[in-house]
Amino acid sequence: MLRVSNKQARALWLHSNGLSASPTGPLDVMQMIHDLGFVQIDTIRNVTRAHHHILWSRNQNYREKMLWPLLGTHRQIFEHFTHDASLLPMAFYPMWARQFRRWGERVARAPWYQSGLAKSAKQEILQRIESEGALSTHAFDTKIEGPREMWARPPHKKALDQMWYAGELSTCYRINFVKYYNLTDRVVPAHLREPTADDAGQIDWLCRNALARLSFGTQGEIQRFWEAMDAKETRSWVAAQKELVPVEIELADGSAYPVFGAPDIEQRLSECPAPSSRLRILNPFDPAIRDRNRLKRLFGFEYVNEMFVPAAKRRWGYYVYPLLERDRFVGRVELRADRAKNIMQVTGFWPEPKVTWGPPRLRKFESELTRFARLAGITQIDWIAQRP
Repeated sequence: MLRVSNKQARALWLHSNGLSASPTGPLDVMQMIHDLGFVQIDTIRNVTRAHHHILWSRNQNYREKMLWPLLGTHRQIFEHFTHDASLLPMAFYPMWARQFRRWGERVARAPWYQSGLAKSAKQEILQRIESEGALSTHAFDTKIEGPREMWARPPHKKALDQMWYAGELSTCYRINFVKYYNLTDRVVPAHLREPTADDAGQIDWLCRNALARLSFGTQGEIQRFWEAMDAKETRSWVAAQKELVPVEIELADGSAYPVFGAPDIEQRLSECPAPSSRLRILNPFDPAIRDRNRLKRLFGFEYVNEMFVPAAKRRWGYYVYPLLERDRFVGRVELRADRAKNIMQVTGFWPEPKVTWGPPRLRKFESELTRFARLAGITQIDWIAQRP
């Protein structure tokens, strides 16, 4: 069994996520998305939205205006569901057929879809989009049925969701983050709409490409990468593979656990560079930290997204960014930006235990704050929290 030290494992994981090199140089947004596999999108714009921050973290020449033309104009990416709403390379579309089927059937069986007017709204929506072109949910005016609970949605929104999940409708473009739906055959190129592999072939592609981006992982980590196959399917795939490398990874606490390595993991380890000394502000939805259990095992860093935790019960804050330096997490910061007033406030700061925040580290952090603010078009930074 190949044994990998914790330091090697951290370096390989960061390199696999595009976080080893200094985030500068020539910019290829599509290549970044392809290498990551997908980029999660999110509505919250504390400083900038998650999808922009994730790409910027890997190359700070990235700007917000660069992403959406890849969806709405160039058709190089499509939007669908992995573990959450995400943008994926359009080239992956044929391998996503089973995900459309799985999610379409799941939503169609949901009680909130079966009851009420959602099913009957479907035909009217299709007719309107057929004749009028891409429409957002704001183009329809059915009303919420029953009590107005937090996640309650009107019938037209439920019908749009089901058809989007099933692949009947696709995101045509977004304006101010509002999604516009269109018939899939108007959005996805014809040669990509037909699957190029059967269901087993799609599972094989999904598992192989998950492990390629993980470099090493457990069966569960392979499954959770796309969230497009279940545990039984992933287990069967792993059992059938002869080229997977048995690996023992040293954890942050000195213990070890067995994983499956990509077939070329030894070459990856030999070629893996040491992480850059750059201090980075990572997004809460960054793929490098999405799997909180993996994060804690490899880095000894406990991170909880507290957006939906009542304020009085939060340990840190509403939207807190982990701070990565080289191969360890050195703290976390809460930021709040007001673009109209040209100011970004540091509202919370929490150094990690046993991490000394002397002048050199603080200067690196403040340089990164300046760069991050610039992404949002902001030049003024105000510390509300106590400086380290």
